[in-house]
Amino acid sequence: MAVNLSPPSPQALSPVPGVRLGSAEAAIRKLHRKDLTLITLDAGTRVAGVFTQNRFCAAPVQVCREHLAAGAGIRALVINTGIANAGTGEQGLTDARATCAAVARELGVAAEAVLPFSTGVILELLPMERLLAGLPAARSALRPEGWFDAAHAIMTTDTLPKAVSRQVDVAGRTVTLTGMSKGAGMIKPNMATMLGFIATDARIAQPLLEALVREAADLSFNSITVDGDTSTNDSFVVMATGQAGHVEIVDASSEGYESFREALVDVAIQLAQAIVRDGEGATKFMTLDIQGGRDRAECRAVGYAIGHSPLVKTAFFASDPNLGRILAAIGYAGIGDLDVTTLKVWLEDASGAVLVAEAGGRAASYREEDGARIMRSAEITIRVDLARGDARATLWTCDFSYDYVKINADYRS
Repeated sequence: MAVNLSPPSPQALSPVPGVRLGSAEAAIRKLHRKDLTLITLDAGTRVAGVFTQNRFCAAPVQVCREHLAAGAGIRALVINTGIANAGTGEQGLTDARATCAAVARELGVAAEAVLPFSTGVILELLPMERLLAGLPAARSALRPEGWFDAAHAIMTTDTLPKAVSRQVDVAGRTVTLTGMSKGAGMIKPNMATMLGFIATDARIAQPLLEALVREAADLSFNSITVDGDTSTNDSFVVMATGQAGHVEIVDASSEGYESFREALVDVAIQLAQAIVRDGEGATKFMTLDIQGGRDRAECRAVGYAIGHSPLVKTAFFASDPNLGRILAAIGYAGIGDLDVTTLKVWLEDASGAVLVAEAGGRAASYREEDGARIMRSAEITIRVDLARGDARATLWTCDFSYDYVKINADYRS
């Protein structure tokens, strides 16, 4: 059961001029479910992406990087779920390129203008005959309103589709941003088993779009963790069709830059948080607010140490205020000169905050029943003040329940 996450309605997902989506059943791994998605982009669309840092990166990730680096205009994306096409060697690369070539034939574009994406089981080859046979149906289903079906079709262990739209005034014109993501497990910073796609009709210069996609990823998808595993396939792509009609945004001084940047980051954060809320077996959504660091990097290190700790995560699942586990995680986060006598730790929920630790130990005012009360909430903030400087970072994670083990033990069944 996802934590305070509802599926989007089709009516809430705004079409983006210049973008069409179609999904089909290709039986990639399971029967009777949509598992193949095609996205087409009008000519002139600018595309930028960031990808996994896992050295065992999947074949489609390698091909995406090649096609984006080539500088040709991207006209289509093809996404399959069920099989990751990772750990598949030369055959995996051959299959990813063959998929691009088949899409290119369907649409009458160059193979280098197609970006492939896969998610699912690692170490298995794509069922190419079934995948290629499904492309005509995906093409026939193409429509501007296809976001709802596509958000379902890219799911793996997700329990709910994840998609959001936002409209914002940019330089006097209404700009639409619509995005979708998938992911529930093998989620760790530096991207994870997640796919994220945001389309907009904003007109953005290519160098700025590349900078913005990196910034948005850093503040969203690279600020979440479910289980500390970094996947082989994660990808986050932003597509800007330029059809909103405003003056081109070329840098931070351009009219409309700040409103567009804020909207892009907001949509990315919503999609990233949805992944954590739907974390495998999750029952608690936890915000890690780390402040008072000398720089953002050490704040993030502390946040990840807490968010990755199985001991912390299981304690929160049980609503057990065994909060020394948080202090232990802070202590091994890698800050060699951390003065533990000056830092403070709070637990917070909608009812307020409880000071847990100060002066190197348990706060004099802390009562265990107060900690237990907050830990029973579905949404909890762990706030840490390192008392070293002015830097701050916010991250998001979830608890570990019995179902996390069951889902991953049964994943290939």
